[in-house]
Amino acid sequence: MLITSLQTFFPVSFETHYICDMEQFVVSARKYRPNTFDEVVGQSHVAETLMHEITQNKLAQAFLFTGPRGVGKTTCARILAKVINTQEGQSEQSDFAFNVFELDAASNNHVDDIRNLIDQVRIPPQVGQYKVYIIDEVHMLSKSAFNALLKTLEEPPEAVKFVFATTEIRKVPVTVLSRCQRFDLRRVPTEMMAGHLKSIAEKEAITIDEVALMRLARAAEGSVRDALSLLDQAAALTSDTIHDDAVAAMLGQAGRMDAIEIISAALTGNTKGALDGLAGAVRSGAE
Repeated sequence: MLITSLQTFFPVSFETHYICDMEQFVVSARKYRPNTFDEVVGQSHVAETLMHEITQNKLAQAFLFTGPRGVGKTTCARILAKVINTQEGQSEQSDFAFNVFELDAASNNHVDDIRNLIDQVRIPPQVGQYKVYIIDEVHMLSKSAFNALLKTLEEPPEAVKFVFATTEIRKVPVTVLSRCQRFDLRRVPTEMMAGHLKSIAEKEAITIDEVALMRLARAAEGSVRDALSLLDQAAALTSDTIHDDAVAAMLGQAGRMDAIEIISAALTGNTKGALDGLAGAVRSGAE
């Protein structure tokens, strides 16, 4: 009904252009997902270790990436799978996807799911050197599913690598942990996050001031995915010209002018002005 009404005011087909524009937009977290270890933000300790293992041909049979949400666990798992299958003398880069199998343990956590996976493991790769099985949110597997995986995990076929990712390392049995090479991914520091957001903003022709960048970076709490989602939201709110006060309002925080008003009133002994400023900030959603 809304689209039909709007067509009255737009001689061009509004519905066609509206849907086309929506289909073209890709959220920044997907659009700028790293494709190489060099592009992964804030996890150089993980990237360097893995690249050394690959170049020295000292790959473990199983890897486990753990850390907070949005810091690159699944991304690192996919890059690892890609790199070990696109080295010189192995498959072409376009073929590596045939050797990578992803399982979401949140929705495939039963013992039968793992048994099906084990049956596939026995089949050698058709192209490339390794078959890589990525199990995301591995802590969601049931106890029986973990037990079914143990033997294969300890002695997998030579052409098979397992890569696990989890935000809940304490829920993974020690019997599984002892069979994996563990990598702890860190929260991305605020300054580094702000720099990453700035580079994305420049690529997207988004104007954003430094104070707003820092506010977004702090609000993300070390999560790159959260930071990029907030950047998308702020860009949509402000039509790609982002100022700190708009970000503060979006996040439900007091903006610079709110803080200046409250502090200025307090320093001049204007009790009512300070309290009114505080009340206004609280009404706008500030903590």
